[in-house]
Amino acid sequence: MNRIQEYIKKNEEGMMNDLFSLIRIPSISALPEHKDDMMACAQRWKQLLLEAGADEAMVMPSAGNPIVYAQKLVNPQAKTVLVYAHYDVMPAEPLELWKSQPFEPEIRDGYIWARGADDDKGQSFIQVKAFEYLVKNNLLKNNVKFIFEGEEEIGSPSLEAFCEEHKEMLRADIILVSDTSMLGADLPSLTTGLRGLAYWEIEVTGPNRDLHSGHFGGAVANPINNLCTMISRIVDHNGRITIPGFYDDVEEVPQAEREMIAQIPFDEEKYKASIGVKELFGEKGYSTLERNSCRPSFDVCGIWGGYTGEGSKTVLPSKAYAKVSCRLVPHQDHHKISKLFAEYITRIAPQSVQVKVTPMHGGQGYVCPITLPAYQAAQKGFEIAFGKKPLAVRRGGSIPIISTFEQVLGIKTILMGFGLESNAIHSPNENCSLDIFRKGIEAVAEFHLAYQE
Repeated sequence: MNRIQEYIKKNEEGMMNDLFSLIRIPSISALPEHKDDMMACAQRWKQLLLEAGADEAMVMPSAGNPIVYAQKLVNPQAKTVLVYAHYDVMPAEPLELWKSQPFEPEIRDGYIWARGADDDKGQSFIQVKAFEYLVKNNLLKNNVKFIFEGEEEIGSPSLEAFCEEHKEMLRADIILVSDTSMLGADLPSLTTGLRGLAYWEIEVTGPNRDLHSGHFGGAVANPINNLCTMISRIVDHNGRITIPGFYDDVEEVPQAEREMIAQIPFDEEKYKASIGVKELFGEKGYSTLERNSCRPSFDVCGIWGGYTGEGSKTVLPSKAYAKVSCRLVPHQDHHKISKLFAEYITRIAPQSVQVKVTPMHGGQGYVCPITLPAYQAAQKGFEIAFGKKPLAVRRGGSIPIISTFEQVLGIKTILMGFGLESNAIHSPNENCSLDIFRKGIEAVAEFHLAYQE
């Protein structure tokens, strides 16, 4: 047992008490009735950061929920690491599916069970306890700043303006984030890329009111039929998106990276069985792991209109709606794609209906070069803590604030996450492995030791 492991073992009971004090605060940003809980959680984080060794910590206002900022400045000439995390969590419903109370954490079978155990209270706690170990053992040689927000689960609407206003305060050499996952408990990995996102709502209007389908069917265009036809034209039989100009800024994945992706253990038959499908579909010429991580995609997220209640009603509806999204790859600008999509849908709509496209939200993709010294320090941290070199992987999801950091602050981010698919984030029975929690603290501490060299 090395020095870090001994520290974790000696202090683990206190660590759990502190983590549980955070988890017990239902800091649900999506529900306005939890506004006081957001402030309570921010204040608790302020206290814990001071106890961990920060020189100063404060709860700062934003346009939305408060932001926690803290720092430890050890040397003006040293490198500075800015740690980002979020203290808000998803709603816990459906409550009946939880095996224990979501905001009353329990340890069972070597796991912490609670909402926020992983996303992101557990993972951010890993960062703070690694920092605490370094401070208390006089091992910290680089400066560390913390920015914890309370709106990540609702799209971080206030954070960009906060960053613009406080650029100097947030100045750093690298941003460190633990809010992503690994390939497996025995397959440590570092996320090197995230897809961007563009999201719209489509409204198709036909007649000025719902009509009797017997009296008008066959003579008047049905908005739902037309909406389905338009949507079916967006992706062709080869899995390619047909919007003109859509692929203009898409970079081909370098062959070296494709070879790296091919090394990731992946059983396609188990993948299909796990989600209950007999066949997969995607862009021709790319593997499944490439399609869902470093190639763009289009999906209908919801579609409705007409009568959907119990029984039948013979109606030709006046309106039809759909919510649709594109996952984008780095270099695709979501503003540009949003405009191209709206123009395309409007152009292919028949004269028999009117179409309105409303952009909902979006974000840019992100790529972290594996040649960065901070990436290599993170790689070394994983290798020491987990006993093997982490794989570099791109992820299909989006964390828009990561690209915002790069655009506004001009700083790259290292995505040093410790979650697992089995941790059930956003779902009932969210959990975090105590073994990975301990290894995470060790890996982050080793990152700082390697990065300051």
